[in-house]
Amino acid sequence: MRKEAWSVSELVQAIVIMAHFHALSSFVFGCGIKNEPDHHGGFTYRPHSPTENSNDSDYTSDSSSDSNSEPEVGIEILMERMKKLKESQEEEPTEEERRKRFEKVEFQSAELTKPGKKPSPKAEIIKYVQDEEFCYIDFTKRGCTEEAPTFRANEYSWDDHGFSIANRLYSEIGNLLDEKFSMAYNLTYYTMGEVIDVDTSAFRRAIWYYIHCLYGIMHDDYDYGQVNQLLERNLKQYIKTVTCYPERLTKKDYDNVMKEFKHSEKVHVNLMLLEARLQGELLYALRGVMQYMT
Repeated sequence: MRKEAWSVSELVQAIVIMAHFHALSSFVFGCGIKNEPDHHGGFTYRPHSPTENSNDSDYTSDSSSDSNSEPEVGIEILMERMKKLKESQEEEPTEEERRKRFEKVEFQSAELTKPGKKPSPKAEIIKYVQDEEFCYIDFTKRGCTEEAPTFRANEYSWDDHGFSIANRLYSEIGNLLDEKFSMAYNLTYYTMGEVIDVDTSAFRRAIWYYIHCLYGIMHDDYDYGQVNQLLERNLKQYIKTVTCYPERLTKKDYDNVMKEFKHSEKVHVNLMLLEARLQGELLYALRGVMQYMT
């Protein structure tokens, strides 16, 4: 008997479900959430206390190397950099300069890949895995002279393309997704640590576009030079681990980044990681659906 083929609408629904699952893995590991409390070894992460034994709250067995760790610049310096960017009268970079700055950030991100053995799927999961070696691969590599494959957001963006096709093929899902993306991107309490009345938009924008950069997505209207000014190496390392290798994250990674930020602010960063990664994956998938339909 011939199996019934999926409709395009059913395919889009499946894509949205899978993309959510993939992105949620970053948020779950990024916030240190394990199994539910009624499962063996289950608990949720709690804010760190200086008097707490650090060994009591580790939430993964993998350990990261401190060889590349660098001292954080701190919130005051970060705020000063954001202020200078806002007040800067620097000439707008050319299209060629924007592309070079994007490639520089992309190349630097390739240098942040954490070494170490990739965890093997657990016994109860392995039966669903077709390729155990499947994992994130950097878009650029050291010594590579070929141009890295780039997804140009001006050619296929969420606002102009993804939103419409999602709504068309999966009723109202585009509106729901757009609301989620907007909420995570624009959410702010105008604070950084103990400092109040702070415009954090430049910092939030740098995080969002850096996550897209990790997936080869370039926004032509963004100056990627701001990424290197606002996101230091340790934070980039954390973002890449959570976004691309969430299973490798350790509590040490969480504790050693954004040290002056409140726990809620770190969770907000992880929310942006979730939504930006979700949007990036959907852009690739929905572009493929559109190409199939045309």
